[in-house]
Amino acid sequence: MTSFDALDGEIRDARERTRRRERLTRQSATLTGQIDEVARLLAELERQLAKEDRDVVKLEQGGFFASLFGTKEERLARERAEAEAVRQRVHGQRTRLEWLTADLRTTEASLAEVANTDGELNGLLARKERMLLDSDDPRGRELAEIAERLAHVEVDLREHEEARHAGMAAANAVGQVLRSLGGARGASTWDVFGGGGIADMVEHGHLRNADQAAWQAQRALDAFSRELADVGVTAHPRLPKVDTRWFADVIFDNFIVDMYKHQKIVRTGQEVQEVARWIDGMLGHLGARCAELARQRDALATHRENLLET
Repeated sequence: MTSFDALDGEIRDARERTRRRERLTRQSATLTGQIDEVARLLAELERQLAKEDRDVVKLEQGGFFASLFGTKEERLARERAEAEAVRQRVHGQRTRLEWLTADLRTTEASLAEVANTDGELNGLLARKERMLLDSDDPRGRELAEIAERLAHVEVDLREHEEARHAGMAAANAVGQVLRSLGGARGASTWDVFGGGGIADMVEHGHLRNADQAAWQAQRALDAFSRELADVGVTAHPRLPKVDTRWFADVIFDNFIVDMYKHQKIVRTGQEVQEVARWIDGMLGHLGARCAELARQRDALATHRENLLET
């Protein structure tokens, strides 16, 4: 054991707190950006919802002229469905904003706990520098350098592993969306070939499940993007919206409409699959980086042990 061991431990702990502060600062900035983006989306959706609601009211109060381009009941069903679709989007973005705001509060609270780490670390490093200059042991400086490099590698490895775990969670969440869309695609195919009302009900059930799963998956993607920012990767993955509107099945249930819905479900599934492939690629990159960092850590630990045993 060297005379630097105790001080190295203090420096390692202080550096870890410094790195944690840096990581939390990046997370706070990413969260703030995500909150701003969602706030803009929400404001736009709320304006759109207000317009849709006004259109519904106008049609409800309309008379003869409301039926010039179709029956009033058909147009009213369509407008109400459009308004409900936007209302669901508003609810989803509001929920997402609540999640992000809660995450930011937690991050800011953690950041306050490590706000003064720079002064602590600088004091410890200055103390170690004086000890190294006074030391007669030639191994002292090399051991100190190894300890510092090892601390960096261990923190980098932990951050990459955290990002990989977040990516795995995102992959699972996106997989749930794909499974629900797959069910909707199957029911839609059945509907195209004459499934009728039962096929419509099954299809809409799967689409509602896909829509709910998509919001949870987007939350997981938001968390993944924050973890990626910690390791120097900037990404803003977004899932497409799932169309859950039902008025066409009620008013215009025919082969052409059924085929259009089927193609739209297929396209949505393809867009979600692109996000899933992107996640897989990022997980491959993170896995390779974790393996390389683990090798560096093991090599440094072995070198340190060899020096201590010499």
